[in-house]
Amino acid sequence: MDPVTLACDLVRCPSVTPREAGALALIETVLKGAGFEVHRVTFAQPGTLPVENLYGRIGSTGPHLVFAGHTDVVPPGEEAKWTHPPFAGEVMDGTLYGRGAVDMKGAIACAIAAALEHLAAHGRKSRGSISFLVTGDEESIAVNGTVKLLAWARERGQRFDHCILGEPSNADTVGDTIKIGRRGSLNGVLVITGKQGHVAYPERADNPVRGLVTLMSALQAAALDHGSAHFGPSNLEFTSIDIGNAVVNLIPGEARARFNIRYNDRHSATALKTLIERRAQAAAADRVHCSFDWQPSNADVFLTKPGPFTELAAAAIAEVTGRNPKLSTTGGTSDARFIKDYCPVLEFGLVGQTAHHVDECTPVKDLATLTAIYRRIIERYCA
Repeated sequence: MDPVTLACDLVRCPSVTPREAGALALIETVLKGAGFEVHRVTFAQPGTLPVENLYGRIGSTGPHLVFAGHTDVVPPGEEAKWTHPPFAGEVMDGTLYGRGAVDMKGAIACAIAAALEHLAAHGRKSRGSISFLVTGDEESIAVNGTVKLLAWARERGQRFDHCILGEPSNADTVGDTIKIGRRGSLNGVLVITGKQGHVAYPERADNPVRGLVTLMSALQAAALDHGSAHFGPSNLEFTSIDIGNAVVNLIPGEARARFNIRYNDRHSATALKTLIERRAQAAAADRVHCSFDWQPSNADVFLTKPGPFTELAAAAIAEVTGRNPKLSTTGGTSDARFIKDYCPVLEFGLVGQTAHHVDECTPVKDLATLTAIYRRIIERYCA
């Protein structure tokens, strides 16, 4: 199986969330042809569009290594700005161009190619099981994808020992970074309640904008923490101020500010909410009427503690590339936040510099390198 050919074919499937667009059908055909038992499963819930997912496994014994990923992609935006059509899957001067080349159809192609190479070499003599858990709902709200597919698999007796998620983990070169965890993400709205009035008579009103500025400054002034062994400091960023006042001669009655906190393993979401509310109340000092509207979150902080599996992956990377990868927890959220409840998970894929960009692309040589690394990991894991 040529990973470049498979990656090109996957990119040619315009699978913008929640469209399957032939991507999972292609994977199903390839895996079934290699002897995998494959299931296509669709999930939906009220208020969301249905999403197709795929689970395929070969082998019935342990250890069980699962490769996870997503075939859905973000929209390409204005296609006229692309040098190469976003869903053409063109290779030019040793580079594959197209939406999903990096994030993350390229890695899926490499994992499949590596697994098929391993099976071709060892067949039934291979120890353990290999599976693929692929969703079409990662780039959107992520409610009808991996989180439900994992539960579906568990209900059918599937147990995973370790997982590799093929997100584009590397910063500059394939082999420089393994993601061993992710920060948590918490969204909230700071609400300041005042008293509406005429700007010419401020003594008859209570301008909530003054209180909002005071509390925003206070919440950003003091550090939430100073980091931990595997994480940098937690960070709070305000992302919008919403007052909804269309005129200039009216003091508003309410002011709101949205914010996001990326937090490390020194906090839980519950404890962090309490900390922020206490700091706000201290800054308010009975002069500002404040409250918080916390948004639901399915993105808690997690860490896969370094151990034998991390060492196995790092050794495989070093053997292929000569690089000793950095163990990192940077970046946004991923479906690893769901997988970590089922087994230890590492994220390792292509270089992420062009993910979600116009002319998203990956060098063909990187696809070959990643395939070789995945093959080496499988060989070590199933030895």
